[in-house]
This record gives sequence, C-alpha cells and structure tokens, in this order.
Amino acid sequence: MLQVFNTLTRTKEPFKPITPGEVKMYVCGPTVYNYIHIGNARSAIAFDTIRRYFEYRGFKVDYVSNFTDVDDKMIKRAKEDQTTVPAIADRFIKAFMADTEAVNIEPATAHPRASENIPEIIDFIKILIEKGYAYESDGDVYYRTRKFKAYGQLSDQRIDDLEVGASQHTADEETDRKEDPIDFALWKSAKPNEIAWPSPWGAGRPGWHIECSVMSTKYLGDNFDIHGGGQDLEFPHHENEIAQSEAKTGQKFANYWLHNGFVTVGDENEKMSKSLGNFVTVHDIIKQIDPQILRFFMATTQYRRPIQYSQKNLDEAANNLSKLQNAYRNLAYRLKDAQAGDDTAVQGQRQALIDRFVTAMDDDFNVQNGIAAVYELAKLANVYASQTTVQTTTIQALQQTLATLVSVFGVKLAANTPELADDDIQAMIDEREAARKNKDFAKADQIRDDLKAQGIVLEDTPQGVRFRKD
Repeated sequence: MLQVFNTLTRTKEPFKPITPGEVKMYVCGPTVYNYIHIGNARSAIAFDTIRRYFEYRGFKVDYVSNFTDVDDKMIKRAKEDQTTVPAIADRFIKAFMADTEAVNIEPATAHPRASENIPEIIDFIKILIEKGYAYESDGDVYYRTRKFKAYGQLSDQRIDDLEVGASQHTADEETDRKEDPIDFALWKSAKPNEIAWPSPWGAGRPGWHIECSVMSTKYLGDNFDIHGGGQDLEFPHHENEIAQSEAKTGQKFANYWLHNGFVTVGDENEKMSKSLGNFVTVHDIIKQIDPQILRFFMATTQYRRPIQYSQKNLDEAANNLSKLQNAYRNLAYRLKDAQAGDDTAVQGQRQALIDRFVTAMDDDFNVQNGIAAVYELAKLANVYASQTTVQTTTIQALQQTLATLVSVFGVKLAANTPELADDDIQAMIDEREAARKNKDFAKADQIRDDLKAQGIVLEDTPQGVRFRKD
C-alpha cells in the first residue's frame, strides 16, 4: 500500500485519492525574477519524481504548478533592468522551461500565472470579506488570522506565539493599517509607478499567498489530493493558503501536504546565499555538467531529506549513473547474438527486484531504497549479459525493466551499439586488434588513447571489443 508522510498530521498515511486512479496535485512554483537555483530545482525534481512514480503505478496525474509573476521581487528586478514586470516574467518563464526541460522535468498539466488570474483573485477576496474573514484598510485588504481557528496546525505553531511579520512580507508601515499585527495581506494598494490592476478597493495587486489558493482551486477544485512545496513554505505561505481557502469554501483544502528538504552547498553544508558566494543556478550548472547527472543526483535522495550539493556527491552520482548506463548497453550489445527463448530463473530474480523497488517507493517515495533495487537489477543484467549464451526474451525483459525503473527518476538510458560507429572509428578498432595480435601493445594502447581523446571508450569483453561514446 502506498503511504505518504502528511505534514499536516506529521504521520505516514495510506494514500487514498479522492477519485480512484487519479491524483490531483498542486506544487508551488517559482517567483520568476531570476534563473532558478538548485533549491528551486530540488523541489521541481522531487515532485516530478513523485509524479512519475504515481504514473508508473498507473495513476492519471493532474499536476498543476504556478508561476508567481507579480511580486515585490519582480517589481524590484524590473526597476533594476529598466523594463516591465511582464517582460521580466516572460524572460524567466522561458528560461525556467528550458532549464527544467534540460533536467527532464515533465511540463505541468497547467502552469498558471498569477497575472492571468486577477479577476478570480478579486472574486475570492470579495467572498472572504463577505464572510468576515477579511477587511479593507486604506486600499489594502487583510485576512483576519485569529478568526480561522485551525491556524498554525500545518506548521505546529500556536497563534498566540506568532509575532509581527508572520507573512514575512509585512512592512512596518503596514502595522497601523491592521486590526491585528499577525493579519496578512490579500491585496496591496498600488505605489507610484508600480504594476497594478483595478479593484473594488482601488488600484493594486494581489498578495503572495492568495495567488496559490486561487490557482490551485481553480484548476483542481476546492478539495484536492496533494499540495507540495519546499519546507520553507510550510509557514507562512502554506499555512495562509489553508486559512484562506478553507474559510472561503468550508471544505478541507488539500488532503495531503508534502514538503521537500533543503539544499546545502559544499563540504561544509553551507546554506546557499548570494552573500556567501555559493548561489548556484541550474542555468549555470548545466553548462558545466551533464543535466542527467544533476537530475539523477537530486532524484535519488528521498524528497524529505536534505541534499548536500557538492562536487564529491555529483561525482558519485555520475559514477552510479554510468554503471546503470553500461549495464543497459551490455544488454543491448548481447541482444544481437541472443538465442530464442527465456530464462525463467533470471526472470524470477528480475521480478523480485521489481517488487523490492515498488515496496521501497510505496514507503513515502523512498528513492534511496528504490535505487538500491535498481543497482541490484543492473548487477543481475551484467552477470547475465556476460554468459556465453543468452536468451532473447530475458535480455529484452531486463533491458525494458532497467529503462523503465530508471525513468521514474527522470533519467533516460540509451544503447550505443557498434552499428552506430562510423568507418573511421571502426578502422581504428580493427587496427588496434591487429596490433594486439602482433603483440605490438604500445601501438594498441596508443590507439585506445587516441579514441578516448575523441570521446570513444573501448571495452574488451569475452564477446569481443565494443565501444561507447562518453
């Protein structure tokens, strides 16, 4: 039975979707004022991996992830670049889509933008005012936090212990306009030369928290299965989303709350920040390393655990991914001389490893135990591929299973076979073989080194020489 850790109850619970066979899932997306950093990528990759596992288990996933495209940071960036907020948003949404495609994140079912939902946001706020959960003050609209009796349940905080600035966006000048210091903004009145929309309370723009309440319920309904995001969003963002949404609808907002762990940088586990000079964007990383390595590195750490981003850990991920890729290529190479038939003993071992994988992943998406089963599958594949005689059905089953399980982590395996070699490479391989037969090992080694310099790695196997392109 698939179980998930629900932040709201702080326990693992059996996952029971609202509609059998379907998952409705909302994940908070980035504020698009810059390229996404590895913290943003960690969340996107973690929940994409969760989505892929649901799909592997046969669920139809309706996955919604938003763009916050109107915000204080957006306004500041537009002023710095002497352009408009929409231009900044368009630029970095395009960059987001390119960077996430590079690390093989599936596009969301819907990627709504806050600026495209202003009428819905205004209507949402109107209802909260009518119900007494919100009030207007000098062109701003605030939420009466104390009126929502369950406030603090998600983040395990008592409302009486909260201090001024609970929304992390409260400026000192706002305090006098509030009934209570812990109330948070639903609508902000426009300042001179800021982007704004007309509203019943005057020109202004939405607060950060109201955007996700509106977009999630618009696309997934008043009650949906899973709401996800980083641990840093538990309070106040997700706490405020619950308060707003449940006050408006009278229904439970999301049944399960999933939060991914933080990312630290370097061997000293430093928190990522621009002031420390360790701020790392995906845009820059994928210019330096294979995006699949970054994807594999992040996808193979259980989503609730912290990730240490370091060269050492990237190198380890690259090495492990290479082993899986080579196992897949070994199977592809042996397929050409496989005999008809099936090896039932090996098939039984394969199925046992599939079962291990599912058991691990069903336990709150325990990818570390899941990938351990995949590594064992790769070992099984290598042992079988090294046998003198192999059977077609078994080779194909091992190959298909390895590719499928690895794809849950968002990684694609590819078979580079000798048939892909051009004439020059094949001629060099033949020349090396002739040198070895003549015991001219210096020449044979030189040819190997020359090929390696061109990204061609030779592998001597009992079945002959083959190559792969690194």
